[in-house]
Amino acid sequence: MSNTTPRIDPRVLRTRQMLRDAVIELLEEMDIEKISVNRIAERAQINRVTFYLHYRDLPDMLEKMADDMVEDILEVVNNKDNTQESVEEENLRILENLLKHIADHAKFYKIVLTSKRSPIFTDRLFNLMAEIISAHKEKKEGGADHSKIPIQKDIAIWYGSAALIGTVIAWLRDDMPYTPVYLARQISMLRAN
Repeated sequence: MSNTTPRIDPRVLRTRQMLRDAVIELLEEMDIEKISVNRIAERAQINRVTFYLHYRDLPDMLEKMADDMVEDILEVVNNKDNTQESVEEENLRILENLLKHIADHAKFYKIVLTSKRSPIFTDRLFNLMAEIISAHKEKKEGGADHSKIPIQKDIAIWYGSAALIGTVIAWLRDDMPYTPVYLARQISMLRAN
């Protein structure tokens, strides 16, 4: 018996992508409160019944989109390189991969992170970054705090998460004036100081 996940019908995947694209386009144009299932279905060129085959309502759809975003980011940051690298090199590679992923999906991230229309995505990203930073801090320190300045771990994690997300949001708002690799190296130098 194999442990593979069941294959999802390509038509289902295509319909969900059409619905997601429709929501992103509508979020570019209007506040989330003005978006209805009818508008989403109309924009996606499907009927309302089809929407309800996939989602209960708009909040359910946004929840699932946020879940997918977290899954995609985890896949990117957990992508292991087979080379031996220091913790700093690993952190830089992970940050570069994350920023490349965001750049590759810039339209989505720009809409969901830079607008105040739906905080679910920023909240989820903040929690995810806090978990990732916490795990890497534990790995780097081996569970012990070796810093010369006594900073509460939770405060350091909040700060690191907020600073990273704030930098990404500013980068997206400015239409990504720096390459992901350059930005990752700049952020790494800031964190080293």
